[in-house]
Amino acid sequence: MSEISALPGAIVDWLNQQEPLSEIKFMTEFPAVKKAVPLRRAIVAVGIEKLEIVDSFSEDGQGNQIRNEYCREANINLRLAIHVPFSYGGDKCFEIFTTTLDCLTFGSNMNIVDSGCDDIKADRDTDAFVLNAKVNVKADFCPAASSNVSFASFINRELLCGSHIGNEEIHIVQSEREKWNTPFTVGQYFGNGATEKSINLNFSPSFVIAFAYEFPAGNYNSAVGTSASHFAVAVQNYGMMGIRLTANGFAVSSNSSYALDNCYPKMNEMGQMYSYIAFK
Repeated sequence: MSEISALPGAIVDWLNQQEPLSEIKFMTEFPAVKKAVPLRRAIVAVGIEKLEIVDSFSEDGQGNQIRNEYCREANINLRLAIHVPFSYGGDKCFEIFTTTLDCLTFGSNMNIVDSGCDDIKADRDTDAFVLNAKVNVKADFCPAASSNVSFASFINRELLCGSHIGNEEIHIVQSEREKWNTPFTVGQYFGNGATEKSINLNFSPSFVIAFAYEFPAGNYNSAVGTSASHFAVAVQNYGMMGIRLTANGFAVSSNSSYALDNCYPKMNEMGQMYSYIAFK
């Protein structure tokens, strides 16, 4: 659980970068050195008060709660020890607590369940007011889902809150990930001479280029005054003669009814090999 022990340090690093908190020094614990007396600036020490990891459950759509095999539910009680100089006044402790809580809630997307604090006390050793506060965080923790969990992002609910991950409006889904990793596919097909031949890609392409192998894009037959097209492109609802996109791929044709100005599509000639590039 070394990643969990790194949580306070990750939060401290993040808090020290927030502009509204620039006058406050955040640390994981007070260093083992003599402290300034009197205290010259506000200091907040961040630690883990309590950590509980329990089984998590998901509904199967029929009202049954199914235990998640890999994920667990993490309940984390963070401790904030707030120290401010006497000259700041005791109310400064509450101000720092609320400002810090605002940053964690609205800036980091932590899934904060509740928070609270004790009474302000006076520490004569450092001439400072002290306020001990707590912040309870709830998150889905899935260490078994990856062999390399980056705890630098643990405080971000994007990675740990299951309901947040499931929001497809703000997160990529598997189909989008596959599209980014393999944005296009290359393949071949043989013409069968049919009026139309469908090529199944198992996805809906956005752009397809197809051409006859070892043929020019087009050729002219001067004997009969006609041209043949061995090259075609299709995008969304539009395409050149002899090709169109479908829900699962594209369709090609050598149908003479698609001829234009004595140019005939030749995208499905019997025995002819064609190559294509299809973009997702």
